[in-house]
Amino acid sequence: MSFGTNLKELAYLILIFIAVVFIWDTELVYPLKMLTVFFHEISHGLAAVITGGLIKEIELDPREGGLCRVLGGWQFVILPAGYLGSMTWGGIILIGAARTNLDRQIMRLLGTILIIVSLLYVRPFLSFAFGFGIVTAAGMLTLASFAPKKINDFTLKLIGLTSCLYAVLDVKSDILDRYVPNSDASRFAEEFGGTSYMWGIVWILIAIVSSVYFMIVATRKTKTGEELKAEGK
Repeated sequence: MSFGTNLKELAYLILIFIAVVFIWDTELVYPLKMLTVFFHEISHGLAAVITGGLIKEIELDPREGGLCRVLGGWQFVILPAGYLGSMTWGGIILIGAARTNLDRQIMRLLGTILIIVSLLYVRPFLSFAFGFGIVTAAGMLTLASFAPKKINDFTLKLIGLTSCLYAVLDVKSDILDRYVPNSDASRFAEEFGGTSYMWGIVWILIAIVSSVYFMIVATRKTKTGEELKAEGK
């Protein structure tokens, strides 16, 4: 069973989070932002497949944009899956890095996923999107094979926290700060009612609550068998 919070781990994650926020508008964070956009588009595609549709192709725009063309599926699930999906990717990566010793395996799995998705769905081949997917995947596989565990652990936590943060800020930028006619929220409002602003509020609240939950789970302290045995005496 798990009890309490690992304050040292929580402080470490908070420091990484603050550092990312501090350099958010610099080129240093750009690759992480684009990776989160990739997660966003992959999530749209996965939602389509889960609800009976197909992925046709994925595109990435170097200006931090993207597009996932799907055929079929349920739009009620597909449209919000981008923002909330990238946040979920981040949360799972964060928890995996913080609560297991499988950092190299997780990094290798992420690299493999990016290669497969790039080869199967990213088009055209001679594009920024395909190049980004392959180069990023190669970097992940290199880290998994040759970098120390601590480097893999830090990189995964950085990716996880950035994905959670970007999901929140992306909703805010695309929906709350300005009206984007073709945003996921505006299309959702057209299909199912309400306004893009209303759905933006709902999604950003879900993203914030979920991100906090991921942080709590990632830093939850587990008591050892000896500690539990001592409490039972």
